[in-house]
Amino acid sequence: MRTTLLRMLTALTCVLAACADIMPVPDFSLEKITGKWYMAGFATNAQWFVTNKDTMKMGTAMLAPTDGGDLDLSYATLNADGTCWRMTHLAKKTDTPGRFTFYSQVWNNDNDMRFVDVVYDDYAVVHTIKTKEGVSEVLNKLYSRSNETSTDLQQKFLQFSQETGVLSENIVILPKNDECPEA
Repeated sequence: MRTTLLRMLTALTCVLAACADIMPVPDFSLEKITGKWYMAGFATNAQWFVTNKDTMKMGTAMLAPTDGGDLDLSYATLNADGTCWRMTHLAKKTDTPGRFTFYSQVWNNDNDMRFVDVVYDDYAVVHTIKTKEGVSEVLNKLYSRSNETSTDLQQKFLQFSQETGVLSENIVILPKNDECPEA
C-alpha cells in the first residue's frame, strides 16, 4: 500500500511538472484532423481506468470542425453485448491552434485537450488534462487512421505517456473490435 501511494504521488508530481509545458504541434490544421479515427491507445492513472482497462477495446472517433473553428468529437465503442457506447463533446478552440477545452457532463470535469503529435493521414497523439474538484489527471489517447498501429508508433505513445507521468501498467494499446453501426 505504501509503495503504491508513493508511486502515485511521484506520478502526480511528474504530471504537474510535465503537463504545464506540453504544447500542441506547430501549424496544427483543423481541416486535416477531420474525419474518422480509431482509438488505438489509452493512457491514464485515473482509478476508473485502472479498474476497467482490461475490458476496454478499440472504438472510433469522428472529428469534425464547426464553422466557428471549434471541434465536434463523437466517440463510439461496440460493447460485448452488441450495444454501442457513445459520447459526444463540443471542444471549444482556444487562442492556441491545436488546443481545445470542453466540459464533460458525463464525467463532470473540465478538459484541456492538445494535439501534441500528428501525421494527419496516419496518427494523432492527444494529451488531455482533466480537472474535477481541483484535482487534475492526465489522459493520453492514440488515434490512428486504421485499426492497425506499428510497433514504432506504439513505442512512441508509450514513451510520451510515461514522460507525462502515466505509469507503464496504465498504458494500453487497445485490442481490435468490431465497429458500431452508424447512428
